[in-house]
Amino acid sequence: MERYSRTDPFYSDTHPQAMKVWIEILRKKTPGEKMMLSLQSSDMMLSFSEAGVRGQYPNASEREVFLRAASRYLSRDQMVRVYGWDPCQYERKSRSA
Repeated sequence: MERYSRTDPFYSDTHPQAMKVWIEILRKKTPGEKMMLSLQSSDMMLSFSEAGVRGQYPNASEREVFLRAASRYLSRDQMVRVYGWDPCQYERKSRSA
């Protein structure tokens, strides 16, 4: 039984044979290797997010870059509770300055 097909929107840009090979490679990896791939992917996405923030706010400090990147993934309530930083309030202040 074929689980993935060419019509599957998640894999629409990948040839079915290439997807078969990729899935087989992943199946052969140890749980530790799979975890490492996951963590590396997560780190790469965070780097992309931070690069986007740096592009939008070239004068931002490292702390501000971190907070703005985090605010793309966390709710306003979480940002205030965890980091004491309100993205909405900060945006208003920086726009009026």
